[in-house]
Amino acid sequence: MAEHNLPGNPPVPLVLRRSARARRISLRISALDGRVTLTLPKRLHESEALEFAAEKEDWIRTHLAKHSDVVIVQAGARLPIDGRDRAIVVSNTKRFKLLDDEIEVPAKWSGRALQRFLRELARDRLAEASDHYAAALGRSYTRITLRDTRSRWGSCSSDGALMYSWRLILAPPDVLTYVAAHEVAHLAEMNHSAAFWAQVEALYGAYQPPRNWLKTQGGSLHRYRFD
Repeated sequence: MAEHNLPGNPPVPLVLRRSARARRISLRISALDGRVTLTLPKRLHESEALEFAAEKEDWIRTHLAKHSDVVIVQAGARLPIDGRDRAIVVSNTKRFKLLDDEIEVPAKWSGRALQRFLRELARDRLAEASDHYAAALGRSYTRITLRDTRSRWGSCSSDGALMYSWRLILAPPDVLTYVAAHEVAHLAEMNHSAAFWAQVEALYGAYQPPRNWLKTQGGSLHRYRFD
């Protein structure tokens, strides 16, 4: 995949992907986060795809207007890290620095670099929570992986591998720890039976509030774009 911008105010990030099955250029705008993807035949030059996007600019911008809640991560934008709203502030710091109401970023930074920082922060939080609940359960997991999943916040495989969405770092801390407890509980109950939910409650406590938060507000964590 390649990434480009459609010029304008503001520029529109474009993702170009090739497909051996494609016979012509196709354009898709994600209903979830407004991501614009151009799929093009394997041998087609990228310049033709960009020309196609330019021809469709009015259509693209009209549809993106329906995604007005999408937040492009840039200086001045706000991120709910650990569920707490923080402004992105450019500073003379050499590293990303998390403060009470701000996150300081170096003069030369990118959304992708900030995403990597948040992934590592999420890994630390989730590993700590997973260790805590695994010890309480008396079971061990094999590994933790982080992904940018759209359909689930976590999973537990039959061999004890835990997977989490790194975007949980944008949720309130009790939501993140609930997901960790939920997946660790699967080490004992690989189902969603009454016994499983009893295990979640034994590990976490009253789990319904964070579970409801994910159902009603979890989708908002995907509105932040780190292009």
